[in-house]
Amino acid sequence: MILITGHVVVRAEHREQALALGIAHSARSRAEPGCIAHNCHSDAADQNRIVFVEEWADMAAVKAHFAVPQSGEFVRELSAMAASPPVMRLFEAEELRLPS
Repeated sequence: MILITGHVVVRAEHREQALALGIAHSARSRAEPGCIAHNCHSDAADQNRIVFVEEWADMAAVKAHFAVPQSGEFVRELSAMAASPPVMRLFEAEELRLPS
């Protein structure tokens, strides 16, 4: 499984627009093949920091997601509202079970 975490700090005047854009992007992304989860969150400690947490079946699904034209447009639109460059990190992960 591939985990992606990301965040962007947006300028205060763009917060609501950026959140709506992020929520729409997450909803669209969840319909893509290989998407396990894709969620947009508002940081409780910094209202202008929007956080994304994604789970993908494999790297092929991530590459297909990045190739979708709407994904590129989302990044461009969100970056235009940002107070600083967006941050994104990708991880290869294996789910672990809690010991009984």
